[in-house]
Amino acid sequence: MKKLSVVFMFLAISAIYGQDDIVQNSIKGMLTYNQGQVVSLAEAFTPEQYNWRPAEGVRSTGESFLHIAGANYYLASKMGFPPPEDVDMMNIEKIQGKENILATLKKSNEFVLDKIGKVESGKFGEEVDFGFGKFNRLSGLLIFLEHNGEHKGQLIAYARSNGVTPPWSN
Repeated sequence: MKKLSVVFMFLAISAIYGQDDIVQNSIKGMLTYNQGQVVSLAEAFTPEQYNWRPAEGVRSTGESFLHIAGANYYLASKMGFPPPEDVDMMNIEKIQGKENILATLKKSNEFVLDKIGKVESGKFGEEVDFGFGKFNRLSGLLIFLEHNGEHKGQLIAYARSNGVTPPWSN
């Protein structure tokens, strides 16, 4: 009985400790899923379709994927995680070629997923100025998810306009 009590206490303490990161892990899981769909969509476009844009003055397909990558770095930087030294934020949306754009998108996805886990839950209420508004750190994590989802929808429309079926909808 004593061993059973010790095991039960260990499991209870482990469950309580595991709750500390439940928000970060939940957001990270949803963002990973969303990013996976965006990457699979990026892979489904032909290199030529990366230059397609729905109208003059609107981001092309490739520029839209790069916008997601740039926003990942920008949002993380506002939360205290500067981009890697080899990332040129001023020219990120000028990268050319499907393979280069895909590599940039994937690298930014990995970066932001790593940083989500480093946001301390005890600091969720701290205010952060993102430049477009002031939000707490928890809202900042949710902005990553919302921004990727917003542009996933945009890129689904781009895909359908170009005869590309989103791979997960087959």
